[in-house]
Amino acid sequence: MDLRRLELLVDLSRLGSMRAVAHEHGTTTSTVSQQLAALARDVDATLLEPDGRRVRLTPAGRRLAERAVRILAEVESARSELDPHAEPTGTVRVGGFGSALRRTALPAVEALRESAPSLRFELTECEPPEAYELLLHDDLDLALTYDYQVAPASVPTRLVTHPLWQARWGVAVPAADAHLGLADLGDRAWITNSRNTADEIAVRFLGGLAGIAPRVTHRMDSLDLVCDLVRDGHGVGLVPQWYPLPAGVALVTLDPPVEMTAYAVHQEGRDVWLPLRTLLDAVGAPARAAAGSTS
Repeated sequence: MDLRRLELLVDLSRLGSMRAVAHEHGTTTSTVSQQLAALARDVDATLLEPDGRRVRLTPAGRRLAERAVRILAEVESARSELDPHAEPTGTVRVGGFGSALRRTALPAVEALRESAPSLRFELTECEPPEAYELLLHDDLDLALTYDYQVAPASVPTRLVTHPLWQARWGVAVPAADAHLGLADLGDRAWITNSRNTADEIAVRFLGGLAGIAPRVTHRMDSLDLVCDLVRDGHGVGLVPQWYPLPAGVALVTLDPPVEMTAYAVHQEGRDVWLPLRTLLDAVGAPARAAAGSTS
């Protein structure tokens, strides 16, 4: 099988249209179509089927695309071993929650702008459950996710996780209530995440330990919005200790502490693809540096 044809098939599974694949490779849709037709003849299978005015992969096409990812990654890995100066090229699709995109993805992308100028990135904000689904459907190459030690995530078996960093969380309350403890917040409205259940599980676990039953009233993704609601007296909610609180908001520490761990996640075997491996090295660099400074 021609490796370039396999690459076109993989990119069609990723990008969703012949036109997008043609743009990615600097060629025409007609050329892409001809190459994929030739690949279908090579493997003696129907790889594409009509989908309105576009095409989509058949079940056989999807299976071949999944295998082709591994084949191409192994070939690229072998080439990079023979040529240690090989430059990573291509587009890496990254999804993650807002704090990780800001703290982890953006610094890594900026660092690679000079060291790997041929790499391109597509960033999508999403919560862990969404990110896992996008990875499994090959709509992302790398996800930045999180969980709490009191609410561990259930990660699909086909995915591999790499811990990146940890952060302790507290409860954001109006500044006038800074002297209160968790047990004193039983009558307050609580704010949790709108697209992930981890916050609510953690809040209810902590509430049980403190003898209260938290009443979740508001669900927000943005920490800025959480703090605005807290400041205006509409509720209380979990916020990381590193987060810069606005005037009028204070943080109640938790005992036992709540620790969030951020992860880089990808499909099993995909990290042999040089662009993904390069990004993984970049997002993990701060954690390695911190570990080295404390050893």
